[in-house]
Order: sequence, then C-alpha cells, then structure tokens
Amino acid sequence: MNLPPLPAIMLEPLVRAALLEDLGRAGDLTSDAIIPKGHRATTLLTARQAGTVAGLDLAMLAFRLIDPNVEMIVHSPDGGEVAPGHIIASVSGPARAILTAERTALNFLCHLSGIATATASIVAAVRGHGAKIVCTRKTTPGLRAVEKYAVRAGGGANHRFGLDDAILIKDNHIAIAGGIRTAMERARSSVGHLVKIEVEVDTLAQLEEALALTPDAVLLDNMSVDELHQAVAMVAGRATTEASGRITAAIAPAVAATGIDLISIGWLTHSAPILDIGLDYREL
Repeated sequence: MNLPPLPAIMLEPLVRAALLEDLGRAGDLTSDAIIPKGHRATTLLTARQAGTVAGLDLAMLAFRLIDPNVEMIVHSPDGGEVAPGHIIASVSGPARAILTAERTALNFLCHLSGIATATASIVAAVRGHGAKIVCTRKTTPGLRAVEKYAVRAGGGANHRFGLDDAILIKDNHIAIAGGIRTAMERARSSVGHLVKIEVEVDTLAQLEEALALTPDAVLLDNMSVDELHQAVAMVAGRATTEASGRITAAIAPAVAATGIDLISIGWLTHSAPILDIGLDYREL
C-alpha cells in the first residue's frame, strides 16, 4: 500500500508528551539501575495477533527521542498484513534507550494498528460494492490526525478532520434552527462556494425535504437496510449518500449492497481493540 507518512513535525509533540508523562520527575529508574550505560541490544517488534500495522513512525520516533542512535529496520510497513509471530521491525541500539521508550512506542503502535485492523475487517466485508468506509470525529482528544491515518492504513477513508472542513447539519442544528430549510438556507448564505454542505436525516420524509434544497451530501442516520434502499433510489445520484449508526462487519455488506456511497463508523476510532504487539529481546 502506498501510504504517505505523516509529517514528523506533527508527530513529535505527541510522542514527546507521551514520553514526558512516562519519564516523570526522575526518568527510567529501572533501566538506569540495571542496564550498563554502554550496553547495546537488538529487539524485535513482533505481532502476537493477526492484523494490519499502523504507527511505526511514532514508535520509531519514541526510540529516537530518547537516543538518536537507536535504529529501526522495518519488515512490515504501515498498511501491511501480519500473522501471529510475524516480525514487524527490528530495533537496535543503546539498550537503556530501547527499554525506556518501549511502552510509549508500543502504546502508539498497538493502538493505531488496532484501528487499522478494525478498518481492514470492514473494508474486506464490503469488497465488491462501491461503498467507502470512512471514520468520524469520534477520536481520542489530541490523537485525531494519527487515528485517521490509521483508518487510511486499514484501507478506509477520512470524513471531516474538524468543524472547519465542511458544514454538516445534524439533528440538533435542525431542531434549534427550526427546521431543515432554515438550517440549509442559513448555511448556504454563510459560506463560500467551495464549502460543501451535508445534512443529516433519519426519515425518508426528511430526506425528501432536504433533497429539494440540493445538499452536496445526505447523512442517512440509523436507517434500516430497507430504508437505505429507498433512500438511495430517492437520491438517484443527486447527492453523495452516507449511512451511519451502529454499523458492524456483520451488517456492513447489506448496507453496502444498497448502493450507498459512504459508510461512516465511529467505533473504528473510539472503540477498536488494540492489536497485540510485543517487543522481544534477541540474543546476539
């Protein structure tokens, strides 16, 4: 997979903050006491479960920020599939630095690989249909960019990165504004021609009202598969269609078969379990 890396300037503050949280006031008391200062070691980042890798740049940065002499050789890059026992990368250099950075590196790598793995499972479930799997803004505060990167590593795509990307008129906006028409008209009069407008609906009657106002996209929230079939037919290509609401790998194929354009899934970033990856010492 040709996956452009995230800029290091974006990653370093995240990794530095995580290391500082772990190092506390006195540093790594255990490694500093037990491991001789000049001792070198080689360790292996090894998958303990099958899955999809994401987050190697953050892991490498964790080691390098502790000691720039640590070297990582990647065997399975981000986006790569691994089986239990598969060596993802080897990490060599000053042993103290490797052990000090180990938990921070694994926290990022396991978390992001878990998101990539969950995304890949849904992408595989809908293969053969035209629907794209996209994430949402239901992300860990401060980690949105890297979590959305992990979704891409798993073969998914990204929805909005923030409130300033596009207008998404949700149910509370509609309720407070007094209706879909008022909300849509105010939105259109407030932004430039390059800003897209999406409106959330949860009934076919609302969809009919929204379509008369020519939105760029419609978010079909918590609709049944039958309703989604009807909604896609009603839209008839006039707007991008997006399905959302508790969509799992089990029901995703049926949702995709309705002809929907996008399936947005919040749990990919807020609830995906980690991928179990370990750092194992290799005797030289």
